[in-house]
Amino acid sequence: MVSSRDEVQAAVDRYCALREAIGRGDETWTALADLFTDDAVYIDPAWGRIEGVVEIRTFLRESMVGLEDWTFPIEFCAIEGDDVVIKWTQRLPGTRDDGTPYEQSGFSRLVYAGGGKFRYEEDLLNMSHVLEDLASSGWTPPEGFTMPPSVPERDFKVPSSPRGY
Repeated sequence: MVSSRDEVQAAVDRYCALREAIGRGDETWTALADLFTDDAVYIDPAWGRIEGVVEIRTFLRESMVGLEDWTFPIEFCAIEGDDVVIKWTQRLPGTRDDGTPYEQSGFSRLVYAGGGKFRYEEDLLNMSHVLEDLASSGWTPPEGFTMPPSVPERDFKVPSSPRGY
């Protein structure tokens, strides 16, 4: 059974508001884990598959150290049943010689689970563009930065819902 549009919209609104608070520095990335079910799956383009809210919280804490001056503004959200697409931009610090930012286009697919929480998120970025911009900008990992695993788990399947769909 698909959740009501109003219920999914309310969860998306909370998610987006929290992302905005993180962008302002009023919250940390780990707070996002509160919006996921205990058995949620998170797929990151560099880190791969992360399973379980405890592991997602650890991933969010470790992966965002050193990226405090990066921004991730949301452009729009789309909802179809329990599926959500969020279009965002990843912006590195600094600008190119022509004054434009170092930025990449990103998308997240979330699957709503009910009860105000999501059971799945998959973030998509063109990692070739990310690496090109890192090199062009001269960005280097700061002290405390944790590198993603050299061989991440690439299984992006959405787990079966406890609601049977």
